[in-house]
Amino acid sequence: MRLQVPLAGDILPALTFQNYLPRPGIEGVTLGGLDAHRALNGSFTELFRLRDGVLEGSSPAFSVRQASLSVAAPHRINAFHLHPKLPQSELWCVLEGLMLVWLVDCREASASRGVRQPVLLSGQEPAFLRIPPGVAHGYKAGWGGATLLYLTDQQFDPSDPNEGRLPWDQFGTELWEDDRG
Repeated sequence: MRLQVPLAGDILPALTFQNYLPRPGIEGVTLGGLDAHRALNGSFTELFRLRDGVLEGSSPAFSVRQASLSVAAPHRINAFHLHPKLPQSELWCVLEGLMLVWLVDCREASASRGVRQPVLLSGQEPAFLRIPPGVAHGYKAGWGGATLLYLTDQQFDPSDPNEGRLPWDQFGTELWEDDRG
């Protein structure tokens, strides 16, 4: 690359340029916004509707088997895990605070195998993030913590947990570093 502005020689080795092009996505991961109706006296958001246990409007169909709530302290990292014993999909929605979610496609035959995808979830702009089976997932809560509602299409079995854990830095420590740029 040719620079048209002469810079001091000690600056050049440290100089980088941010890439603003869209990152590749992971096959089967979707992010669907929710309509928050805000007014001066409050707000209303319809999270989901069920018909015979199936989430209306989801494609592919999502049968809700369990709903859970997780509260994360500020800057908490909870990573990584996936569900290898039985296929399990999850829908995540941050109700309050901010959460940086990292997804990594670990499926052997996937076209997006190995892709690392960040997603920012916020209680200010509620959305459901769909995480398909075989995609490792983890999060870092924002400066004020976060409250996460998540739906699963399998029920947790404490006698035979389907939650395979990977080290928090399995896919790189840089995923969790604060943006100082």
